[in-house]
Amino acid sequence: MDSITNDHASLPRIGPHAFEEYIHMAEQFHGYAAPGLILGGFMVAEVRRRLPESILYDAISETAWCMPDAIQMLTPCTIGNGWLKVFNLGLYALCLYDKATGEGVRAAVDPSRIGPYPAIGEWLYKLKPKKEQDSARLREEMRLAGHTICDFRRITVKPDVMRPRGKGHIGTCRNCGQPYPCRDGAVCRACQGESPYDDFLAAREERFPEGPKLRVMEAGEAIGKTLLHDMTGIEPGRSKGAVFKRKQRVEVEDVCQLQRLGRYSVYVEEGQRLDPDWIHEDEAARAMAGTLAGDGVDIAPEVREGKAVLRAGMDGLLLVDVVGLERFNRTPGVICASRQTGSLVNAGQEVAAARAIPLYLEREQLERAVESLDGPAVRVAALRPRGVGVLVTGTEVFQGLVNDRFAPIVRAKVEAMGCRVVATEIAPDDRNCIAGAVRSMLERGAELIVTTAGLSVDPEDVTRKGLEDAGARDMLYGLPVLPGAMSLVAKVEESRIIGVPACALYFRTTGFDVLLPRVLADLEITRSDLAALGHGGLCHNCKNCTYPKCGFAK
Repeated sequence: MDSITNDHASLPRIGPHAFEEYIHMAEQFHGYAAPGLILGGFMVAEVRRRLPESILYDAISETAWCMPDAIQMLTPCTIGNGWLKVFNLGLYALCLYDKATGEGVRAAVDPSRIGPYPAIGEWLYKLKPKKEQDSARLREEMRLAGHTICDFRRITVKPDVMRPRGKGHIGTCRNCGQPYPCRDGAVCRACQGESPYDDFLAAREERFPEGPKLRVMEAGEAIGKTLLHDMTGIEPGRSKGAVFKRKQRVEVEDVCQLQRLGRYSVYVEEGQRLDPDWIHEDEAARAMAGTLAGDGVDIAPEVREGKAVLRAGMDGLLLVDVVGLERFNRTPGVICASRQTGSLVNAGQEVAAARAIPLYLEREQLERAVESLDGPAVRVAALRPRGVGVLVTGTEVFQGLVNDRFAPIVRAKVEAMGCRVVATEIAPDDRNCIAGAVRSMLERGAELIVTTAGLSVDPEDVTRKGLEDAGARDMLYGLPVLPGAMSLVAKVEESRIIGVPACALYFRTTGFDVLLPRVLADLEITRSDLAALGHGGLCHNCKNCTYPKCGFAK
């Protein structure tokens, strides 16, 4: 991200409009000429000037206050046409970017430049209540400052932000009767409980259709007939399973067993033609599983009792679209339960199961559940074994005053993941030595460098500085996981880095065990990804550790 030299002199105009003309436009559009709308106008106009005239562009506002209106006044981008996206990050900033490439210019207020404009500083930092601010002076300072108090930088927008998201098929909510995007589920999001109104129709009890008319017969009269569904038998503490299966013929000797199961009446196939708008639980479960299963996931061939099982197709890391799965499960009549995302799984292991709740599910309801997903919700990522370099830092270890215990721990854990150690070095608490050791390991083919200790807050803890000197980038330091809070992840050249704090010498399971499989699965790790680990990130320190067969940091 390179800074752009700001050498264009401020003009008493905002885009094609004279200052006072823009003020009048702001009053008409916004209700009054708010300071944020004035400054936003200067910012939008200057960003437009820095873009090539030939491109088609979209806009992003990083605040919900005033800035979106400035964008809508001065560009073709509006919230309504979808060309303006509002990410309410609380930052007074915006960007315009090429629709095709994602390359554009971002403008943000630069606090270092507002010194000569005290009224702007009071407004920006809310140093005075609004009624005590000198509005006339503030407006004049903004007229004089224009865009010169802003920083302009070239940016590239992430592909997932650029991707347009259409409404898809529109249907009528079966609960409130209003048109809505069917991808949201079998009922609209308001009827799923997201309405901001206390008395909205969502408060009504969900309505479930009656279903198709099925033939019911007394068990004793069903001899020679074919059953329409599986029937479960339970022996407490011993077994649970389908005692009678769909399409099974009822024999004389079956009548007593049916009655022992409490099945005095049964559904049977009697040659009746069922309404095609309804789908049997087994077919519904199979269809759901086909949509839910992503890469590395197989569907068990046999569907029983309206349940389809998803199994890991290979050893790897289970990744679940938690938001998508929740949206799917909001649809009445269907469910999918999965193991926790981030779990290590083996080939053939059950990772999720989808089930239809009624015996016959309305086909439209099934379609809406499927459409609520953005794509497969459950996948398994293979772990790619790496050549690992182990870098132990600490002057006391380097001088032989303390025996190294880190390297054997790290070696055991990475080898258990299929990796091999290609280099091991011990460096003193000297950033130059640490940087040199990293470069040496890279030359010897280390695709992953695990560095230990020197990550705390003591004066001698210079490991992070040494990593930076070696060219480490995209460093994330600090993990909401205990033990292991002072872990880090980073990249250097084409390799990855994991920093392991000293607690790994004492605790069997730490943040290192959480980070290692994610790195081996080639996942891009963001601060948001790490933040999500906080829920469940406190280890119980069980006497008999079962990790990873527990919920720690999943």
